[in-house]
Amino acid sequence: MPAPRPPGIAAPLGDLIAVAVVVVFAVSPFPDEAFRATGWLLVMALVPAAVMPLRRRRPLLVLSVSLLCAVVLAFAGILSPSGLIAVAISAFAVVDRRGRWVGIVTVSAAMTIVFFSNAIPLDGDLFDARALQFVFIIALAGALGDATRSRREFVSAMTERAERAEQGRDEEARRRVAEERVRIARDLHDVVAHQISVISLNAGVASSALETRPERAREALSTIRRSSRTVLADIGGLMALLRSDDPDDLRDLHPQVGLAGLDGLVTQFREAGLDVVLQDDPDRAALSPASDHVAYLVVLEGLTNAHKHGADGTAVLSVDAGGDSLRLVVLNQVVPETDPVSDEDGHGLRGLRERVLAVRGDVELSRADGVFRLDVRIPIDGGAR
Repeated sequence: MPAPRPPGIAAPLGDLIAVAVVVVFAVSPFPDEAFRATGWLLVMALVPAAVMPLRRRRPLLVLSVSLLCAVVLAFAGILSPSGLIAVAISAFAVVDRRGRWVGIVTVSAAMTIVFFSNAIPLDGDLFDARALQFVFIIALAGALGDATRSRREFVSAMTERAERAEQGRDEEARRRVAEERVRIARDLHDVVAHQISVISLNAGVASSALETRPERAREALSTIRRSSRTVLADIGGLMALLRSDDPDDLRDLHPQVGLAGLDGLVTQFREAGLDVVLQDDPDRAALSPASDHVAYLVVLEGLTNAHKHGADGTAVLSVDAGGDSLRLVVLNQVVPETDPVSDEDGHGLRGLRERVLAVRGDVELSRADGVFRLDVRIPIDGGAR
C-alpha cells in the first residue's frame, strides 16, 4: 500500500495545471485535421478536464472517463490529444495512488485500448507515429507514477526507521541509567556494609566493657574511629566520582581486592569479634581478575551476614577448588528470630547474586537446624564458553 502524501498548496496548483493542459490540447488549432474536435465533439474533448481534480481520490474513475472520451472521439474520427493526455495524467495517478500491481494492470489495459482505438481515425494504421506517440506517453506516465510512489515510500520508511532508532536510543539510555543505578547501589553496599557492621559490633563491645574492661573499650573505640574514617573516605570518593564531568576520570572507590586479601579480611573480622574458622585450599587455581574480586566479595558478604545474624559469634569459611570451579561456603549459627534466607531481597544478597551471575556462577542459600549456609560456585575460567 503506497504511503500517504502530505497535503499542501501543491495539490490545488497541480489540479489547475492538469486542467489547463487538457483544455489547451482540446482547443488548440492543430494543423492536422485528425487532431481537431469541433462542435459537440469539443465538449467531449473537454470532459476529461472537468474530472481532473478527482484524480487523487478517484484515479480509476478519472482514467475510465478519460479513456471513454478518447475512444468515443476515435470512433467519431478524431484522434483527441486532450483525451489521450488526460489518460496519461490519470495513469500516473493510478500507479501513484493504487500501487504497482494495480497500476501495471490498469495502464497496460489503457495502452492496449488506446493502441487499437487510435487506428480508427487513421484508416486502421496501428503503427502510425501520430498514434504510437500517445501510447508511449501513457507508458512513460505510468513509469513516472511508480517512481514517485517508490520515492515517497522510501522517504516514509527512512523517516519511520529514524523514529524507531531515536526511540531505541532513548530506551538504551534509560536502560543504561537503570544499570548505573544498580551498580552504584552495589558499590555503596560493598563500601559501607562491612565497615558499618564493624562499627555496630564494636560500639556494643565498648558499651558493655566501658566500666569492667576499659582497655577493651578503648580498642573497640579505636576500631570504630578507623572504620568510620574508611567509610567517610570511600563515600567521599564515590561522590567525587559521580560529580566528576571528566570522562577520563577513572578513579576507583577501592582497589579490586581478590582472594589474595583473604587472610587480611579474616583477620579484620576476628579483630571485630567474629571467630572465623578458615578452611582454605592452598592449591586452588587462580581465577580471572573479575572472578577473583567477586569471590572476595562473596567472602565479605558471607562473613558480614554471619557477623550481623550469627548466634554464637562464629563462622566457618570453606574455600575449595575442585574440577573447573571454585566453591565458597560460609556456615554460621543464626538466632531463631533472624532468617537471612527470607531477607534475600536485601541489597547485600541481591547484589551478591547479581555479581556471581555476571561471572556465570551459582548462589545457593539455605537454613537447616539453625545453621545458615551460603554456597557459591564460581567457574575457574571466568565463565567463558
